Amino acid sequence: MDSLSLKRPFIWLRRFRHRRGYGVHSPFAFGFITDVVYEKTPYYKYEELAAQSLCSRLPYEPARVLRLLFRLVNYAQPRTLVDAGPETTASLYLKAGKEACRYIRMDEADKLPLAGDVAVDFLYLHHPHRTDFVRAAFDACASRVTPRSLFVIDGIHRSRDMAALWRQIQQDKRTGITFDLYDLGILFFDKRMNKQDYIVNF
Repeated sequence: MDSLSLKRPFIWLRRFRHRRGYGVHSPFAFGFITDVVYEKTPYYKYEELAAQSLCSRLPYEPARVLRLLFRLVNYAQPRTLVDAGPETTASLYLKAGKEACRYIRMDEADKLPLAGDVAVDFLYLHHPHRTDFVRAAFDACASRVTPRSLFVIDGIHRSRDMAALWRQIQQDKRTGITFDLYDLGILFFDKRMNKQDYIVNF
């Protein structure tokens, strides 16, 4: 059992008052937390994707994270989705969230394989042991956002360096509303909404 697993009960207790949208007054943020983050719909694809994950022999994320990624893509309905980081079972869930979207793998942070006029509608950025990669990949993709873009960053509290980088990204003038789920950070870019940083007990 790793150190994060041992700390998780204490993390959950510390964030207890941030569960299920408690105290959130923004209709957008409350709806996102209750209808997407905490959604319990047993999508028929979950069992199929779990079976595919076992057969793939790829590194895997926790099931609750994988299912949330599926829901986030399903919610965002992106035209272009960038998967930045090592190949994992998350790729199966990202692709299944909207099968018609353009899926792009990004292995090198300074090389985004997209034409210059193509927007990044959805980014899953997962390389928390390499803050240099996370910073560079975020900058490359954040220069191509639209008001409907949604970014997900894995491991925002995995280390002090990642926590510091997450705070910098939250304060970046390009970002709008953010959600800190401890395991994941979620970013929106619609500047018509008042910027707010929410903590969610996920």
